Amino acid sequence: MFAPAPTLETDRLILRAPAAEDFEPWAAFAADDETMRHLGGVQARSVAWRGICQVTGAWTIRGFSMFSVIEKSTGRWVGRLGPWQPQDWPGTEVGWGLSREVWGKGYATEGASACMDYVFDVLDWSEAIHTIEPDNLASQAVARRLGSTRLGPTRLPAPFEDMPVEAWGQTREQWRARGRVSRSDSRK
Repeated sequence: MFAPAPTLETDRLILRAPAAEDFEPWAAFAADDETMRHLGGVQARSVAWRGICQVTGAWTIRGFSMFSVIEKSTGRWVGRLGPWQPQDWPGTEVGWGLSREVWGKGYATEGASACMDYVFDVLDWSEAIHTIEPDNLASQAVARRLGSTRLGPTRLPAPFEDMPVEAWGQTREQWRARGRVSRSDSRK
């Protein structure tokens, strides 16, 4: 058995395991066309339910998974991000997906930076990737702010095998050599 999921905190965010009260905002997130454009497409509530359960269950099965992102100033759920590696995934990923109303605030970089520390320092990963669609310029910018570089095309497992994605990433040594991403860097 793995230890319970930790809670990570940044200046503006709380990253914690998904909880039952997260389902309604999770389902709204999954139903938004623009939000889900680069995340596999809009999902019905029943699919969103399976998604939150999948992410929550991965904490038990794998010992890591994505966190729910809670905005400290409001206490509201604003997305999910963190370590991710389902069966047949192309690598050990730190991924992110945030609700449209918080785009542009630097939350993806701030939360992903805390997760990069976590995967390298606690999970002892040797590298982290981010799978990003070629036309998702906003996520590419987050990857660049984290210090990741484009590694080239990769392939996701079913049911996303036809989705064009590129791997971006870096090694633990590259992350540590770069240093932490400051809060001001996360807002650029």
